[in-house]
Amino acid sequence: MSVERPIMNRNFGLLVVTVITISFALGTTDADDGLVGHWKLTVDARDSSGADRHAVNHGVRFDDSDGAVFNGLDAWLEVPHSNSISFGRNPFSISVWIHTDEQLDDVLGDVLTCYDAADRRGFTISLMNYAGITNAQSNWRNVLFGIDAGHVDSQWNDCGRPGTNQQVKSLTVFDGNLYAAVWEPAEGATGHVYRYAGGTRWIDCGSPDVCNAISAMAVYDGNLYVGSELYSGGGSALPLSPNKNHGGRVYRYEGGTKWANCGKIADVRSISGLAVFNGKLYAGTGGTGAWRDTPRTRGMYRYDGDGKWTSCGCPDLRVVHLSVYNGDLFGLSYDDGGFFRYDGGTDWTHLGPVPATTQTYGTAVYEGQLLGGTWPTGSVYRYESPQKWTHIGQLGAEKEVMGMAVYNGKLYAGTLPLAHVFRYEGDNRWVSTGRLDTTPDVQYRRAWSMAVFDGKLYCGTLPSGRVLSLEAGRSATYDRTLSAGWHHLAAIKTHDRLQLFIDGNLVSESSDFDPNQYDLTTQQPLKIGFGQHDYFNGRMKDLRIYNRALSKDELSRVQSKVTVRTNPH
Repeated sequence: MSVERPIMNRNFGLLVVTVITISFALGTTDADDGLVGHWKLTVDARDSSGADRHAVNHGVRFDDSDGAVFNGLDAWLEVPHSNSISFGRNPFSISVWIHTDEQLDDVLGDVLTCYDAADRRGFTISLMNYAGITNAQSNWRNVLFGIDAGHVDSQWNDCGRPGTNQQVKSLTVFDGNLYAAVWEPAEGATGHVYRYAGGTRWIDCGSPDVCNAISAMAVYDGNLYVGSELYSGGGSALPLSPNKNHGGRVYRYEGGTKWANCGKIADVRSISGLAVFNGKLYAGTGGTGAWRDTPRTRGMYRYDGDGKWTSCGCPDLRVVHLSVYNGDLFGLSYDDGGFFRYDGGTDWTHLGPVPATTQTYGTAVYEGQLLGGTWPTGSVYRYESPQKWTHIGQLGAEKEVMGMAVYNGKLYAGTLPLAHVFRYEGDNRWVSTGRLDTTPDVQYRRAWSMAVFDGKLYCGTLPSGRVLSLEAGRSATYDRTLSAGWHHLAAIKTHDRLQLFIDGNLVSESSDFDPNQYDLTTQQPLKIGFGQHDYFNGRMKDLRIYNRALSKDELSRVQSKVTVRTNPH
């Protein structure tokens, strides 16, 4: 085959030289060998590979050279089931261009799935920006490529105890690392932030405040932000902390053990949640615990830079945790099962109370719908419309559901009083994956905070203060912020591992596996722009699927075939 390559010449400028290569002589292959599906996604959803695997369009709009537009609400493409893209135990490759906006008012959702949730079998490519995992925005524009074949999960693995903490209040992935914000209630102790160093090791990133807890974390404008909290311990039926210093401040991480003070919020003693919405950082301020000597300040505040915070009003009940979904910012409350939508300015709409609930703790977006975890029945409810909620199951005999996260195609939720993590199996069925805290002689144990990192699901506990991880199936994750604009994604399953490429660079590999244990055969359709998490929010073009593992050089040739505009309209 012949390839035209531009070459710079000092005297003559740009020359185009035709280089002749003989594929069989050099042992190379054509980059399109093994192509089993090719959807250009410019003017329609037709397959250009010659296999006639044309997609059924469910509301996707086409914008010529700027690709297919997925609205994040209900638009997706469905390719009918084919054995050729079910793959079984064989290698495969996926190449696609995606575009996301800088400012987001929704989760980013799934790029591509061929997955049977009932059998827990297939593959998925998802963009994770999870808000509402109790206190934290745990993942911000991270990428996951995962496979599963329905066999038994591995056991939860102990990843150590950050410092001397008794509660890992939040976990957040930032700049290739996992961070833990903790409550350290002992005499003379203050809340810290720690960075995971592998095994059971944690690196102390400092204590930015004089209060006993760093509670909330979020990635905003390329930096890690945290909020400080006064937490008594009484809400967990533990001895009250002797440190009664108020929190209510937000800090920006400067590296090492250095933190920049981003201001005190009004007369607030606790920052209970952080989330990014439409390019702004928001803080929930509803205090927790058992002390009654100071008012429990209510309301939400917006960060306007230079230490300035603007009140966004109060829906009459505490706004504790925050969540983002389908163009709206939501506030959860520990008062009367409150669940609210922020309408701008200082206006709020009551969406609850959630039935049989006095406190709502966390949210997740699963299969395109918003879910909330509750107390005191240990149940999960699905939001349908204002004041309309559907019960989707109670988690064993537990009383409280806290952090929830979608990981490799399945929904997980942590509980109290026995600190289980349950996996949702559909039809209101929940199955425990293990008990994470067995501290004796305490009333309550919590599986509280969650994040997806390094191909695994991580969970932080109370009162042991430990972090544990679970690897279900195999995943390769990009643990940094995927910037806005166009990017080329390539997901490759080789003989014994997964590889994730972004813009031609290998950014992640899974742990190795026995390919005989991963039969991905399923009767499910291929879903473009939808999956177990949510509808894709962005643009997409030139999706190619191969029945073999492409080399890095082949990926480069595939990538070079497409031109994208920096700013699509």
